[in-house]
Amino acid sequence: MPRPVSTIAPGWWDYTTLEPEILQDAASLSATDLEQLSRPGFEVCLYDTLEEFYLAEALEYINAWRQSTGDNPVGICGPIGPTEQLPLVARLVNDLEISLRDAHFWGMDEWFLNGREAPGDHPLSFARADRELCFDRIRPELAMPHENLHFPAADVRAYESSWQGVRCAVMQGGQGEVKHWAFNDPPRREGAYKDAPPTADEYRRLGTRVVELHPLTLIQNARTSGGGNIPLVPTHALTVGPVQTWQAERVSIWHPGQHDNPFGMRLTTLMISKQVADTAVPMSLLAAHPDVRFNFYRGAIGTCETEMH
Repeated sequence: MPRPVSTIAPGWWDYTTLEPEILQDAASLSATDLEQLSRPGFEVCLYDTLEEFYLAEALEYINAWRQSTGDNPVGICGPIGPTEQLPLVARLVNDLEISLRDAHFWGMDEWFLNGREAPGDHPLSFARADRELCFDRIRPELAMPHENLHFPAADVRAYESSWQGVRCAVMQGGQGEVKHWAFNDPPRREGAYKDAPPTADEYRRLGTRVVELHPLTLIQNARTSGGGNIPLVPTHALTVGPVQTWQAERVSIWHPGQHDNPFGMRLTTLMISKQVADTAVPMSLLAAHPDVRFNFYRGAIGTCETEMH
């Protein structure tokens, strides 16, 4: 049977092209059901307050960086979305007097404009957000060396090589409405992928690269970062690839509720738990990673019951 056509963007692959049964199963999950989807290699964690949620996220930075030494450098790869943890990271570093001299950080993404990465003065620049919300707030005597801060650029070679010889303890991320981590979006439904999306093995071979963003990603970023002004959002971005993701010892995804909805959070949890990998739902490919943790703010789990507003 041919795959369903997307009800969001007919020229693209996305979660609406899955078989209806898995969508129905996901929508029926309760919060208790989500907790019970943990399995070896996949852990589901719930937090009762946003304060606890973002503090736990910030502590992943601290716990990773504390492992770093000159002989064994360690880093963390982090997102823009969520960002609420970033000022907490700077405060913890300053108050606990943690030297970041040997630590590393990789930014996950950057916008791609006019053939190059977005400049640091662009209002939506991810590197600018990381610096303003975190790294520029750290006391100079504790600060990370400039050369240990790694952000994707149009020439991806330096970024990809920075992963060699440095241990990535954890890759953090959020989940977008198209079910991506970083900007690993599903592709257009054309050419070799007209009848079926890429295989999971094919997708996992992708490195850091320029990607065209799914229409749902443009809508989401306009909503969360531009007041709904879709033309403000670039149509392409640079993103850390699955190749680098599989170099991270742990992938830790944080679900505060602003970036995806109750249905989306249920769908990817179910697919990873049951090891159902489909590149129309890129997050589901993490089913094959040996150490994945989903972190939920309990108040954002909600329900998928029909309710008119």
